[in-house]
Amino acid sequence: MRQNIYEFIQTNEDMRNYLRVQPTWYKRLMRNPHEVDVFETEAKYYFEKSIPHRVSKFSESVQVASMMLHMFQAMNAPSE
Repeated sequence: MRQNIYEFIQTNEDMRNYLRVQPTWYKRLMRNPHEVDVFETEAKYYFEKSIPHRVSKFSESVQVASMMLHMFQAMNAPSE
């Protein structure tokens, strides 16, 4: 494996763990080092750290905060 790809994998814990889960990437990166971008993208999707996953998590957090706010407002509303 090329030294720069090896260093990239060693400095990023998610990439190391994904390589352990998907060992076929060892062979792919040895034969086609230019596929490191594909490797990185797949690892991000595997660990749900891609942009769509982050947007989804943020959206869910906003929904939970909104629900909590409505609950607190309903609890503090004057009863008649």
